[in-house]
Amino acid sequence: MSDVIAALGGSAWAVIWAGFFFIIALSIIVAVHEYGHYIVGRWTGIHAEVFSVGFGKVLLSRTDKRGTKWQIAAIPFGGYVKFLGDADASSVRSAETAGLSADERRHTMAGAPLWARAATVAAGPLANFILTFVVLVIMGLVIGIPDGQPRVERALPLPYEGQMLQDGDVILAVNGLEIDSLRALSQLANGNGDARDAVLPETPTVDWTVERAGQVITFPGPHPAPAMVNSVQVKSAAVDAGVRSGDVIIEADGNPITTFMQLREIVTGSGGKPVPLTVWRDGTATEMVLTPRQRDIPQPDGSFKTEWLMGISQGLIFEPGTRRGGLGESVTGAFNQMWGITTGTFSGLYHMVAGRLSTCNMSGVIGMADALGDAAKVGPEAFFSLFAIISFGIGLLNLFPIPVLDGGHLVFHAYEAVARRPPSDRALQVLMSIGLTLLLSLMAFALLQDLICV
Repeated sequence: MSDVIAALGGSAWAVIWAGFFFIIALSIIVAVHEYGHYIVGRWTGIHAEVFSVGFGKVLLSRTDKRGTKWQIAAIPFGGYVKFLGDADASSVRSAETAGLSADERRHTMAGAPLWARAATVAAGPLANFILTFVVLVIMGLVIGIPDGQPRVERALPLPYEGQMLQDGDVILAVNGLEIDSLRALSQLANGNGDARDAVLPETPTVDWTVERAGQVITFPGPHPAPAMVNSVQVKSAAVDAGVRSGDVIIEADGNPITTFMQLREIVTGSGGKPVPLTVWRDGTATEMVLTPRQRDIPQPDGSFKTEWLMGISQGLIFEPGTRRGGLGESVTGAFNQMWGITTGTFSGLYHMVAGRLSTCNMSGVIGMADALGDAAKVGPEAFFSLFAIISFGIGLLNLFPIPVLDGGHLVFHAYEAVARRPPSDRALQVLMSIGLTLLLSLMAFALLQDLICV
């Protein structure tokens, strides 16, 4: 198998890898979206004739006892539900229904009450939001959260020859400075607390005071925040360079590296030029070249700051203790993350339109596939986090008031509620053409960003 993969070539294998995970993720997200339309339509008395995952030639199909044809089609980039009486899969234009009885017409999208049609349309994006919420809650329950205590759950391997922390150690002080929480240790190590707070010197060795097996001992040990990689971000310079979680960067651009802050200063000051790295992994030093990527970083005031970044997050020299998150905490955390995605999306769009944010922050099909492939390489947590974000994004996008999208349908229904009559067929045709043009233009523009942005 490895010979086959090698024969494909690195780039070809990367495309296959990314495409596989993109198709899997998109198929699930689209199926859930369309199932939202289907199930609420069924509950409200609207009959679905076809439920399709994919477009084009039908590969597999079956018809259930309710008369709905469930199918998988050859082009796996979308899907649809075609309701009774629809002229096409858009559910906006209706076929001729003059020959239907009053009861049969009630089971069409056009003949159903306005509330039933609106509920059926809104159910698609809602299903995506529910999927995102469920994934985030499950992740919160399974992964757990740090307990906040300065306790060593597992000491990590390091290129350090002296005395090390051990599993079960409780950290009491570093360089004589008292440590009462994991947050206090992080602030001391990285200098990200109050400007008046103490900061550890950038030396390879510091003094640790720990409680071990019921005894308090002090010994010289490694700096708590070396240039150790805790996680790798998708679509980043680190992924391209081959950096992995657990790597320790011991040299950058010819300079010995003691702390993560030193590495960050070299990379941000590189101006985007390639930075040679010496990376320690499993006891072996490996040479790599990392080319930083320019990224727009959200600021507390809602603005964005452009920096050259590696795409890695730092870690301490040990894994802290964790505890199983309760259902309430997981639910609250999921809602907070979804709110953060919402505010971040609209803030990004606003700043992009205003010209304050690069359009390279947009992703099309290639960008999403690339990101999902990278996330699958990084690990399950990264993959499912991105999966949840994409599901939420698709639900949010579908609520935009653009004809052909669910939001456009809801605008038509709102007009009907106010005017007491639906828009004319001619108006629908014109608006649908405009909406389709806008949507295809947006997709083409996003695809262009995938191709021209590094």
